[in-house]
Amino acid sequence: MKKLVAYITSGYPEKSFSIDLALSLGSNGVDTLELGVPFSDPVADGPLIEKANHKALELGFKFEHLKEISSAVAPKVDTLWMGYFNSFYQQDMYKLIPLAKELGINGLIIPDLPHEETLVYNNLFNANNMSNISFVAPTDSDDRIEKIVKDSKKFIYMVAYTGITGSGSAEDLQPFLYSIKKYTQTPVYVGFGVNQKTAKEKVKGADGVIVGSAFVDILLKHDLNYTQKIKQCSELSKILKSEINN
Repeated sequence: MKKLVAYITSGYPEKSFSIDLALSLGSNGVDTLELGVPFSDPVADGPLIEKANHKALELGFKFEHLKEISSAVAPKVDTLWMGYFNSFYQQDMYKLIPLAKELGINGLIIPDLPHEETLVYNNLFNANNMSNISFVAPTDSDDRIEKIVKDSKKFIYMVAYTGITGSGSAEDLQPFLYSIKKYTQTPVYVGFGVNQKTAKEKVKGADGVIVGSAFVDILLKHDLNYTQKIKQCSELSKILKSEINN
């Protein structure tokens, strides 16, 4: 069974909504949830997630809200924090990682932290039995891929193309997948540009997909109330799970 990872922007449009949405997604096909930490300059994300990040911050998002959402969701859904390094560094990594583990968080996804710099925190993550998700991009050489995936845990975030999330560019991922899988047994999940139309094609040869912008697009629709947004996201989740496994 191939896995579905869903990203949502924490605290948008509000904390209680994020909790209700997360729990619904966990009951409708999502295997792992990425709780996105709103940040002012989310460089790896496309315009939809960037917009949701900015709106969450304008509405007063605080790191404390992430903790409250996590404490309600993580015991019931496999949960990761996805954010930019400055957000985590400001909290002091040596205090943050044990706290995250205490809340039930199983790992972090930090797209702007280069592999060489993640090594500084390897012992910290290992001591708390948490994963620091590895990124591999098409621009990486075989030697670099081998180094990155050597210590990978939980899954490898395979960047489906060189760009930002949500663009949905088409390309042949098979050679890239082969270059990763020859060095590791860790599952490889495809991210960037995965949606209802592209999921079936992008998951070929991979172990799962990561979907963000397609969910956030629903959250940003002004003509839907909270109940409708949760319903549409949950329906999308079921469709995606079916698409990648049929």
